[in-house]
Order: sequence, then C-alpha cells, then structure tokens
Amino acid sequence: MSTQKLYAQDPGDPLWQVPASGAARFSWEYGDGRERLLALYQKGKDKQWDANKRIDWDLEVDPYDPLGTPDEALSLYGTRHWARMTDKDKGELRRHFASWQFSQFLHGEQGAMVCAARIVESVPDLDAKFYSATQAMDEARHAEIYTRLLHEKIGMLYPVNDNLKSLLGDTLRDSRWDMPYLGMQVLIEGLALAAFGMIRDSTRKPLPKQILAYVMQDEARHVAFGRMALRDYYRQLSDAERREREEFVIEGCYLMRDRLRGNEVLENLGIPRAEAMEYIERSEFLRLFRKLLFSRIVPCVKDIGLWGERLQRAYVDLGVLELGDANLDLLMTQDEELAEQLDAERFAAEEAARTAEVAEAIAQGAAAEG
Repeated sequence: MSTQKLYAQDPGDPLWQVPASGAARFSWEYGDGRERLLALYQKGKDKQWDANKRIDWDLEVDPYDPLGTPDEALSLYGTRHWARMTDKDKGELRRHFASWQFSQFLHGEQGAMVCAARIVESVPDLDAKFYSATQAMDEARHAEIYTRLLHEKIGMLYPVNDNLKSLLGDTLRDSRWDMPYLGMQVLIEGLALAAFGMIRDSTRKPLPKQILAYVMQDEARHVAFGRMALRDYYRQLSDAERREREEFVIEGCYLMRDRLRGNEVLENLGIPRAEAMEYIERSEFLRLFRKLLFSRIVPCVKDIGLWGERLQRAYVDLGVLELGDANLDLLMTQDEELAEQLDAERFAAEEAARTAEVAEAIAQGAAAEG
C-alpha cells in the first residue's frame, strides 16, 4: 500500500530536495587509521543484523494501544475533552500519538541515513569513511523497521515535524564536514536515543520493546563514533570556531525541545493550536519527558568540548544543565547489554518450547507403539 494513503495529514510534496553544499573529499592514505575508530568499524561490521529475522514480526500489536501508554502520558488527560471521551476515542488518541511519535523516528532515521552518506562523502579521514558506511546500512535498517511497524501494525503515519525538518535542513546545507556529525550524531540521534530508551523501559508490549532495544544497540555505536571524531577535531578549533558550533547546538536544542510536543495530533483531532499547546505545557508527565530527552545530548556536548558560557546558560534556561554530569559510557553499555539480554531470553524461551515439542512428539510416538 502507498504510504501517501496512510498519512493522517497531507505531507505535501512527496519528495523533499535539500541542495548539497561542501566538497567531496578523497583520501589517498590507506595505511593509517585511528585504532579506536577502526575497532568501532570492525564492531559495526560484526553487529550487522537482518530485521526480518531478528525481530518477531508475528507478535500482535493493538493499533489502538501499541505501547500500553498510561492515561497520564496523554496530553488530554484531565482536560474537559478527556471527560467526554469514550474508550474508543481514547484508543484513537493513543493510535494517533504512537503513529506521530514513530513517524518522527522514521523520518529521523531517513535523515540519519542521508547524513551518514554525507559523512562518507565529505569527511577527510578514511577510517571515518569506513565506519560511516556501516552506519548508513544501520540507518537503512532502522528506516525499514519503522516503516514496517507503521504500515503493518499501526496503519497510520504523520508527516515530518517542522522543527525536525528545519534541523535536518540546516545540518545538510552546511558545507563544513563536521556539521552532519554535530547535527545528526549528537543532536538528532542523541534525542532519539533518549526517547527510544524511555519507551523501551516503560512499554509492556513485546514487539515495540524488541524494535527499540535492537535499534538502540546500533545507535550506541553511532553516538560513540560522533563523540570520538568530534572530540579529536574540536580540540584543534579556534575559540571563534567553537562558538559557531555552540550557536548551532543552542539553536538545535531549542528546536529539539519543541519537536516532541505532539500538538499536530491534537490539532488533527480538532483542538485549536493555542489550546493544544496549553494542554501540552500543563502536563507534568510531558514536561518531565521533554527534560529527560536531553539526557544523551548534554553529556555528549560537554564531552566533545563544546561547553562555553552561552551554551551553559541555554541549558540552564532549558532546565537540563545538570544532565551534563551523566555517565554517557554507562548508558551506552547498558543499551548494548539490554539488547543482548533480550536476545538471550527470547532464544532460551524458543529453545525450551522446541524441546517441549520434541518431548511431546516422542511421548505420542511411544504411546502409539504401545
């Protein structure tokens, strides 16, 4: 089925063209490379996987409650609209919110795939080109997964959020080779990782949990790659060049804060924009959710050496400055381990089921012979 028929709102022109800028860079040095980055490249090759085989797509998903979302997480909870809603209405609201959220994940993953390809083209070092090539494959797999979830299990999509589209455009139009790293690996991927993690750890539904755990295992490598490459490069920049990057981060963080509000859903359901924004701002659950979305971005920005006074003031204004002290390495290690643990539990259960089937077949055969 064409995706155009599943959009809850008109997405406009089905093809968005962003003019390319900057140089394609070739490296004729094939012998040297940073040991840590080449090790990450090897890991990227070793950890490739097939979404058709690793994910159990036979698991049922209720499109009207795909994530087991609690009432308190919905921005209409406690409002005059909520009091008039039937159970069917609430199910439709959950479907729209899940569709909107996973649609933004999907659009972000396509953006990540394009940015990874741009890094392959523009980064000067061959070791970084090698790793970025594995990331482009990862992002293609993630876009494939979210496309399938939205098409087959939820049956609805939303267009790309204006703020996400703006940050993607700014990232791709910039001619400096490090900007796809900063815009995508640090800001967009960092925010997505935090959102994935909060849903992964709270959902009671097995299929979304699998999807998010496995995608996050890949994303942990991507963020490590961005940190490694940018930390090395930003040490060499002048104060003025660092301030330019910090300005980009500040603008991007405000765009990201405004990205995951979901007012498009409420407006699509007939609630005026001003009223929808009021409900979103009033929700304690969503206020905490938006703050925690920066749990991966802030420590990464600090780690790569962008921590000027104006940037810190912006993080105070956003209420997220203290997140700069988070242990990013520990979070990434946990992302890796949770995916492996989920695999072990799933395959142990499948092996136990197969063993039981064989035992039952043997017992039936013995009974027949008797």
